Amino acid sequence: MAADIPSPPSMARDDLPPTIDGLSSAIARCRICRDCPAGGPERRMPHEPRPVAWLSATARVLIAGQAPGLRVHDTGIPFNDASGDRLRNWLGVDRDTFYDRSKLAIAPMGFCFPGYDENGHDLPPRRECAPHWRQTVMDAMPQVELVLAIGQYAQAWHLGRLRRKTMTETVTHWRDFLLANRNGPRVLPLPHPSWRNTGWLKRHPWFEADVVPVLRREVSLLIA
Repeated sequence: MAADIPSPPSMARDDLPPTIDGLSSAIARCRICRDCPAGGPERRMPHEPRPVAWLSATARVLIAGQAPGLRVHDTGIPFNDASGDRLRNWLGVDRDTFYDRSKLAIAPMGFCFPGYDENGHDLPPRRECAPHWRQTVMDAMPQVELVLAIGQYAQAWHLGRLRRKTMTETVTHWRDFLLANRNGPRVLPLPHPSWRNTGWLKRHPWFEADVVPVLRREVSLLIA
């Protein structure tokens, strides 16, 4: 599945809400996937959107996931599921720290639960979301020093042409991205912590042996 996410200009600079709270409120009211779906009316979101994004004026770490799952959609709390438990273990933080918005910002590539495909798997992030919001969100949080790019969609946007052909290749070369001298925050690519990736983790034990300790150290330093 291609992970390319189009990135036309986002909101005009004059239209930007002046504060993190204002931008968060604008995101919460967003219904573009329902009212102006990419691909025409037949591609309309099949349920009422519920954008979930936790922005911050102080957090130096941004967790950039793919899109909320059904439980997150129901509760409005990001990573409020088994994937979140695994991610918190990778980061070496408890729930209180994870949900402290002064320390960690959480903004997936698609803010709303996209629904399921015919096989019962989560659909990709909605194509309307990143082009409209992503650059605006990043511009609103210039203090972010590290982006945890979880999965191929976040990696496609945050790494651009630097991203390798597959998620596995990209994560394998994590040192290149973390140490890269580039404008903007550093990027650490990660696999999705979903239980569906348990097999991937077993086939690639180097991730938990080599990457997770560095991830924990970086996060600990930046949230201290």
